[in-house]
Amino acid sequence: MELAKVTSKGQITIPLMIRNKLQLKAGDKVFFEESSGKVYITNASQITLANVQAQMKGEAKKAGFETEDDVVAYIKELRKSR
Repeated sequence: MELAKVTSKGQITIPLMIRNKLQLKAGDKVFFEESSGKVYITNASQITLANVQAQMKGEAKKAGFETEDDVVAYIKELRKSR
């Protein structure tokens, strides 16, 4: 458990151990979520990535890609045509 002090402007310094665990860097955004009286903090980019992955699930198969090699071959063809 880590402790942080709230400034008069409502700011806190996220402890180094927590920043490292969340892979936060200067300028990153964080997401706060309240659930059952507790507040959770998450790296916003991780939430965005998870949402995109969920939305894209199954799209490769729909496009006819079965393996990673299929994707690589498709990219090579696109590059040739440019």
